[in-house]
Amino acid sequence: MTILAGLRVAQLGAGLAAAVCGRLFADAGASVGVVGASAATPLEAYLNHGKGAADIEQAGLIVAEGAPAALAERGHSESDLRQRNPKAAIVLISPYGQIGPQADDPATDLTLICASGIARLLTGEVDDIDEAPIRPIGHQSAFLGGLAAACAGMHALHAATPATVDVSIQDALSTIAVTELTRAGVSGKKWSRRRVADGNGATVCILPASDGFTAISPREDKQWAAWLVAMGSPAWGQEPRFRTKPDRVANWDALHALMSEWSCQHPKQWIADTAQAARVPSFPLRELQEHLDTPQARHRGFFRPMEIAGRTVQVPGTPFGLTLSRGAGGAVGTGPMPLSGVRVLDFSWVIAGPTVTRYLAAAGADVIKIEAPGKGDPGRGSELHTVLGQAKRAIVLDLKKDEARAIARDLVAKSDVLVENYATGVMDRLGLGADELRAINPNLIYVSASGMGRTGPDAHAVAYGTLLQCYAGFAGLNRHPNVPPRVVLAWLDPMCGLLIAFMVAASLWSRRQAGIVPRIDFSMIEAMLWTMAEPLLQTQLGAAPKPRGYASDRCDPHGVFRCAGDDQWVGVAVCDDAERRALRDLVPDGDLAAWCRGRNAADVAATLAKAGIPAASVTGSFDLVESAHLRARGFWDRFGGGVVPGLPWRASYGRVIAPAPGLGEHTEEVLRDMLGLPQDKIAALRAGGALG
Repeated sequence: MTILAGLRVAQLGAGLAAAVCGRLFADAGASVGVVGASAATPLEAYLNHGKGAADIEQAGLIVAEGAPAALAERGHSESDLRQRNPKAAIVLISPYGQIGPQADDPATDLTLICASGIARLLTGEVDDIDEAPIRPIGHQSAFLGGLAAACAGMHALHAATPATVDVSIQDALSTIAVTELTRAGVSGKKWSRRRVADGNGATVCILPASDGFTAISPREDKQWAAWLVAMGSPAWGQEPRFRTKPDRVANWDALHALMSEWSCQHPKQWIADTAQAARVPSFPLRELQEHLDTPQARHRGFFRPMEIAGRTVQVPGTPFGLTLSRGAGGAVGTGPMPLSGVRVLDFSWVIAGPTVTRYLAAAGADVIKIEAPGKGDPGRGSELHTVLGQAKRAIVLDLKKDEARAIARDLVAKSDVLVENYATGVMDRLGLGADELRAINPNLIYVSASGMGRTGPDAHAVAYGTLLQCYAGFAGLNRHPNVPPRVVLAWLDPMCGLLIAFMVAASLWSRRQAGIVPRIDFSMIEAMLWTMAEPLLQTQLGAAPKPRGYASDRCDPHGVFRCAGDDQWVGVAVCDDAERRALRDLVPDGDLAAWCRGRNAADVAATLAKAGIPAASVTGSFDLVESAHLRARGFWDRFGGGVVPGLPWRASYGRVIAPAPGLGEHTEEVLRDMLGLPQDKIAALRAGGALG
């Protein structure tokens, strides 16, 4: 059984983002046909493997990549496609979207990373401000754009009338930094690349090992105490300057030097194993080759063989860990939004899971956020809940109490989807595991998201997204040569949100069409490796990739150049003869670095783009708040006196906009309206502590 059997997808254009989108649909069982797609590179061969010829007229979903002028020239504009197929959902992917003053600007992976704010945030604060911002490895702009297109397209397939979605790759990349965007939009705060205090090292620390590097994250007091014991209880660990986390932040340079003195004597895997044995989150920074044949990957069957460039290589499978069963069927509810009538129980917290349910709520689902008494989701302590909690209802249940767990099971009986990202085993110990709850409701789509997946020898490893970015090899490759690895931006968690929200919508489609009800066991490390397909292929077909900063084998010049002002930069990518001629007209002496140095970054980018040369200033989050292009696209939603980021797409059916709820704000409403509990019963539950 495959969950999207019977769905026809037409993939139009040679763009990598459309190919990523089509790969995801094909791996979920859809029949994907292509027009104009390429298999010239190993990455393209992998992404387009097994796809047939497109039948635009018969497709249920059409995915076309290109800026507005390019789509019109190829006969792939929305009006052209709608004439050929009035009933299909249509997804248009482009660098800057189909509307807005920059819609037809030229772009590449580098310039989109710069234009989205990611280049400024990727590796965090720096000691030397002359260190140029960089891009992540592996065409990540195409992967994020393709994931956003797949997620939005799958939701659009549930719309009551044929829908059109406009996906901007810049928007998709920008929403990765959702905390920073929200902070800038709500408070107007700007973020500097100059390192202050620990530069986030006390939260995620990368230490040198005898054979590489290891990342650790003893961010909680009990984890720090356990980490000191794991290091052999050094005498300096009891010094007052390291006693609390604020103390460790204030004295970070000295602390890092002391930990490094210990760590460099031990192998990276040994350090991580020692930490994990003490329940301290830790992983080694692996080379990509080390991931191709691990007990965990073998157990989950993640890699699969494929013929590319005349050789058999291992390519990523999907990170969903699907188990399929037969349910009683059930349609998505009718209403103005694609997921109107769908009820989601949200047991997730912090970033990855709440991002999933944020997308589902925006598409019309009734999301009920279930939190513990006290402070609730830790995301409430920052800007995260302000944006990820939007349009949800919130209840409090103390799941340590029998009465609260009974309420949770009663809610399950009336719900369609459950999303949880607790540590492996927690939901089972609470009596809320997948098997028990699906016995109550066979139609329940049960989603677990965890670092390593719920099965396999590494299933119980303590993991955070930023640590998994280190483990995958992502952080180790995203740096300039001879610069130690750093990680700050939580890239993986919001990216996983797109993948899981796609799979939830696909599961609802499968349940409606064929009565197949998936159980989703999502692995974040597999998701990270899925987007690193290109460097994984390079590792097997040639030399393993090394840290290169923003270097390119195809484009020259290709880099980030200093401009006038404090820490102002512009990304430029010149990749063909026409662009080189245009650059010579603007910079006759060929010294692009000198030409940029005395000029305003935004002016440089605009001048080059007008000449047909891909360029973008290295933006910050506040620059995006003030962007006329993003305002024209309706990217920002009003929030009090500020704004919060919307979605990485514009859909013909709009999006649900509502404020994030207070802790437990809807507890009585949900128990009364969903479960029919009388007021005296609710009062008794509250008095007994079940409702906090």
